[in-house]
Amino acid sequence: MAKSSIPHVALFIETSRSHGRGLLNGIRQFITEKEEWSVFVMPRSLDSQIPDWITRWKGDGILSRTTSQEMADAITASGIPTVELRSTKLQHAFPFLGIDNRALGRMVAEHFLERGIRHFGVYEIGTEVYFEQRRDNYVQTVENAGYDVSVFSAPEDSEVPREWEKHQEQMVKWVQGLPKPVGIMACTDQLGFWLLDACDRAGISVPDEVAVVGVENDDILCMMARPPLSSVAFNSTRIGYEAATLLSRLMKGEPAPQEPFLINPLGIVTRQSSDVVAVDDPELALALRFIRENACKGIQVTDILSAVPMSRTALERQMKAAIGRSPKGEIIRTQLERAKELLASTDLSLSQVSQRIGFRHSQHFSTIFKEKIGETPGAFRAKMH
Repeated sequence: MAKSSIPHVALFIETSRSHGRGLLNGIRQFITEKEEWSVFVMPRSLDSQIPDWITRWKGDGILSRTTSQEMADAITASGIPTVELRSTKLQHAFPFLGIDNRALGRMVAEHFLERGIRHFGVYEIGTEVYFEQRRDNYVQTVENAGYDVSVFSAPEDSEVPREWEKHQEQMVKWVQGLPKPVGIMACTDQLGFWLLDACDRAGISVPDEVAVVGVENDDILCMMARPPLSSVAFNSTRIGYEAATLLSRLMKGEPAPQEPFLINPLGIVTRQSSDVVAVDDPELALALRFIRENACKGIQVTDILSAVPMSRTALERQMKAAIGRSPKGEIIRTQLERAKELLASTDLSLSQVSQRIGFRHSQHFSTIFKEKIGETPGAFRAKMH
């Protein structure tokens, strides 16, 4: 029986994490728009084994998130054109396409610096190259700005501590010993989730004393965290689409690129864990906290003045000096950050999003969003999905 002319492609990509599902969505878009493939895909976790039939398979291409040397060796032995979607210390010759983790580390450091934070930490894990790149470029950016970084390493270099309570006790001691307020990058959302739990155990206020940003923007983990976890959003759909494009070229006999194809993160989805501005004045800090907690209720500047013992002139002057924005400007910024979160993580209509953030009219919301963010709410949502 003659083999079909349709390429046969195996996808060894986890479905258990948001990044993997985003990659699959990008691959699906490529298949829909560009060329038909016969695809093998099944539910997977990151550490799932590949099927033993891979050594006998006569397929045309593989897109893989390779997690073990045994898996890398089996794919290599198959001789099938492969694109790697997971930066790794494993030995193989597959071309790599993925997130620019150096840009990611800089992005988180700048996020904290812009909020006036002057003490820094990083919760690291050393199992993979990309974790090290995130950590190193975060640290370098902070040090270039003239500050030091305290490092806490995940025990046994693992995202699965063998002794959970002991691990949390160690982290509590580390966080308690840091100067406050402090901004901490957790190298994954899982680590960020655990870090917020440690802060809660220690009675440390987040984000006022400790601001936290994770990595990957896994919706379930981020929204399960207490408070909700800010996180760097990957452009997973585009990575999947570009990986499928590259594999298509490889299957047609084109040479593999010699350099990695790196794609910048989309940005930081700011949730409560890092939505803070570090200021020394207690009354101004109270005003900023009031805005953060009430902006989406449709408050006005007069509401702030009712809650904080400051004159309007003093509030305007001190807020401009501290953060470069007026009270009204900070209310709008807070509303739009929440809008971005809702657009990225829900299917709420624009009218519903508008109401959730305190705008009476969706058209006014859309106008302000376009003016401040540089694109319409619909365009922003399309980019994030």
